[in-house]
Amino acid sequence: MDLMTLFVLALGLSMDAFAVSISNTMCFSGLRRSQCAAASLSFGLFQGLMPTIGFFAGRAFAGVISSVDHWVAFLLLGFIGGNMVREAVQEMRQPPECPVQRDYTFRMMMAQAVATSIDALAVGVSLAALNVNIAAAAGFIGGVTFVCCLVGHFLGRRFGSLLGKRAEILGGLILIGIGLKILVEHLCE
Repeated sequence: MDLMTLFVLALGLSMDAFAVSISNTMCFSGLRRSQCAAASLSFGLFQGLMPTIGFFAGRAFAGVISSVDHWVAFLLLGFIGGNMVREAVQEMRQPPECPVQRDYTFRMMMAQAVATSIDALAVGVSLAALNVNIAAAAGFIGGVTFVCCLVGHFLGRRFGSLLGKRAEILGGLILIGIGLKILVEHLCE
């Protein structure tokens, strides 16, 4: 996987966390910079950890799926991307809801970090099928997510209601595009 594809993949994966960062900044008006940094760091750590777990789980089945690895990557990325688009479109039709609890707690931050990184677990399985350097890929994905979340907190203060779910739609479309790219490259070999 080349660096540009990895960057676009990382960007697509980070869009859930980016949208949550925007939402958190809008909903928790007293969110401090240190909390924004901690949330961004936790999102980045989990976005890097989950593909690593998925990668090693996928490696266990690599021999079995090696002949269809491009289809596995295409289907997983297409499913994840399609789900992101579908959920974002459904949520756009509803008015945004902020939690009744006004304090942004450590527990809430961890729950959000795990929830926004579940799709990265499945992507890790795809990365195992593609035989990439998982340490470099996971670090890169985590770093991109961290930066995107910091930007999301900044933008949430300024333009939160304009961006929100549109970022998730873009992320979903990016994942579908990468899955399609992997499939086409392997079919054309």
